[in-house]
Amino acid sequence: MNKRRLFINLRKRMNVWTIVSLTGAAVILLPILYVLSGLIRPANDNWETVKQFLLTDYVIGSLKLVLFTGFFATSIGVVLAWLVVGYTFPLRKWFRWALMLPLAVPPYIAAYTYATMTSYTGFIQATLRNQFDIQVTPGTIEVMSTRGAVFILTLFLFPYVFMIAKMFLERQSAVYIENARLLGHKRLSLFFNVVLPISRPAIIAGLMLVVFEVLSDYGVANYFGVQTLSTAIFQTWFSMYDVDSAMKLAAWLMVVIVGIFVLERYLRRNQQYNTSMKQNKPLAPKPLKGAAAFGATAFCMIIFLLSFVIPVVQLIVWATWTYEKMWSADLLELTLNSLSGAAIATFVILIFALLSARTVRTMSSWPAYLLTKLMTVGYAVPGAIIAIGVLAVCIQFDKWFSPIYASLGMGEGVLWLSTSLFMLLAGYVIRFMAAGYNAIETGYDKIPRTYSEAARTLGHGPASTFFKVELPLLKGSIVTGFILTFVEIVKELPITMLLRPFNFDTLAARTYQFAIDERIYEAALPSLLLIGISLISVLCILKIEKEKTR
Repeated sequence: MNKRRLFINLRKRMNVWTIVSLTGAAVILLPILYVLSGLIRPANDNWETVKQFLLTDYVIGSLKLVLFTGFFATSIGVVLAWLVVGYTFPLRKWFRWALMLPLAVPPYIAAYTYATMTSYTGFIQATLRNQFDIQVTPGTIEVMSTRGAVFILTLFLFPYVFMIAKMFLERQSAVYIENARLLGHKRLSLFFNVVLPISRPAIIAGLMLVVFEVLSDYGVANYFGVQTLSTAIFQTWFSMYDVDSAMKLAAWLMVVIVGIFVLERYLRRNQQYNTSMKQNKPLAPKPLKGAAAFGATAFCMIIFLLSFVIPVVQLIVWATWTYEKMWSADLLELTLNSLSGAAIATFVILIFALLSARTVRTMSSWPAYLLTKLMTVGYAVPGAIIAIGVLAVCIQFDKWFSPIYASLGMGEGVLWLSTSLFMLLAGYVIRFMAAGYNAIETGYDKIPRTYSEAARTLGHGPASTFFKVELPLLKGSIVTGFILTFVEIVKELPITMLLRPFNFDTLAARTYQFAIDERIYEAALPSLLLIGISLISVLCILKIEKEKTR
């Protein structure tokens, strides 16, 4: 009886909105499932070699980056969030938004910038030798190592933790912290015994973002020579020309991702973090004076200089040396490719996100939860895995469609999908659907259901209600979702490197190619263009968030 009732309810809800949403979820899930199928496929000789001699090093390298970067990025992000929320000190209001600017700098750009600056002929060692007659022991301050990769990834990923923890502490922590202060908790006691425990959901959310970014990273690890599962996928694909072995590596990396998910859920299986709406008042910061105020300002300033000012200033200096050579029609074409590709993919993402978020709003709890997870699963999957899956699926579709290609006069054995821009855009859509979807879903959560119900009562159908009532109220969320998704796609490197057509290059791919070829100074101008696009997007997001809090 219950199954029959469930079937009847599903038939009632199976409309255009639902079909499009399920189609989007299937598109996202298909390449990922295809990659996982690599676990049960027969292994070739290359895979046996990789498994016997290399896999252990790849796994250990990935674990080192995840553990150390996760610890340091989370520590810095939480401490900075608590400082700017819990206390007042010089430049505190400025640091509240300035410490999010490092998100505009792709880590792979920071990697080659710092590597060049700290090398023997770089600015730092040259200045110490020539100006102060100080000889630096070889390898002392150079960053071309695992330690350097942790340093770079920490500096340019901590804003994820900082942003989420800051928002949580501003909106959810006031009652707990003020009561703790009344009970006599001082600074360190308050931080370790109250702030950290109540911020655990936000800290874990930020940490998970950092972990996913580290596992997805290819640019920093490859440039610094760190063996990770992500770099192994590229090496197997491009050096051995073995897509099957690359798919097996991607499948094992997926197993690691799933394991992290399961572990995180298990560790907080019995934890509840609920705060009543009456408690959601802003936290009143306490003033710091003397050495404490100086220390807070100095710590924030050091992090800001290292994670934004120093690399950007160095890139500007290098760009002035190569400006005339690099400013050409080719650079304009790269910029247009980056902007157009990101804009098209973002537009598709927002269309699917709008339709899916509205479908979730009208569904019962568990189907809605399932659809939400399916739509956002791509962001937790490293770009290299998605690229492998998309390529494999497109090649399979090309095989199925080959008779159609032949009938259209395109020739035998044509690989149309797997050599077209469609494949790159599909990779972007799958990887970054979560960014657009979460923004739209948040917007829907703020719209009372009574608005839609009133429109339906007045005779408006689902489409009319959506376009005349819900869509105007979602404008702010749509703009936020567009900016968030757009900037992520513009900076994306692994998917772009693996899936771009031969005649299609972007700022991210060209910048990294210059760096790999040791043409560091020539990479400066496209890097600045990439950072400039990202910076404008970040500033737009900060302005939108500031207007929401007024």
